[in-house]
Amino acid sequence: MRAKHLDTITGLFVAVLLISNIASTKIVEFFWFTFDGGTILFPLSYIFGDILTEVYGYKESRRVIWIGFVSALLMSVTLIIVGAMPAAPDWTYQDSYDKILGLTPRLVAASLMAFWSGEFSNSFILAKMKVWTKGKMLWSRTIGSTVIGEFVDTSIFVLVAFWGVLPNELLVTIIFSNYIFKTGIEVLFTPVTYRVVAWLKRAEEQDAFDADINFNPFKYSADK
Repeated sequence: MRAKHLDTITGLFVAVLLISNIASTKIVEFFWFTFDGGTILFPLSYIFGDILTEVYGYKESRRVIWIGFVSALLMSVTLIIVGAMPAAPDWTYQDSYDKILGLTPRLVAASLMAFWSGEFSNSFILAKMKVWTKGKMLWSRTIGSTVIGEFVDTSIFVLVAFWGVLPNELLVTIIFSNYIFKTGIEVLFTPVTYRVVAWLKRAEEQDAFDADINFNPFKYSADK
């Protein structure tokens, strides 16, 4: 039976990813936290990842992660190509474009590596924990998988993107602030995650258990 809401969740997942990538070009301060602007929205991608794996299973989550990865790569390459093209004589905003959207190969690599590694870590751990807990204690696997996934994602992005560019002390501050902020949002959204998961399981009449699944992240097919 075809999933009723999988396409909608996939679309929202990709939208969150792309918007977060653009917003991450600004470093902001909020009280004692220092983080990139994408942090405001990006944690939702992990909530979507949790929902996808919990309801539809790792194999569907894997396919959606790859769709997000290719979409982010396409966006980044497009922004780089457009930025390198000559500006029209009467268009005087090239410097502004370069500062805001002028992605460098290093930032693109950092973003893609962090996203891919973090999301697959999150999905893999949640799927395994669901089997271990026999489908009980949803909170333990949504939070537990995020603790690992967000740490992998945040550490890779900050180190690959800014190592040697920003002072080491600031790197540690950004990693710590991003990690605490993202994980905190996941914890706060746990009641919402519970309700969405419960509703989707009823609507889709599906509750995946990945007891016998090929966890190879390089597969795209939804088959085992």
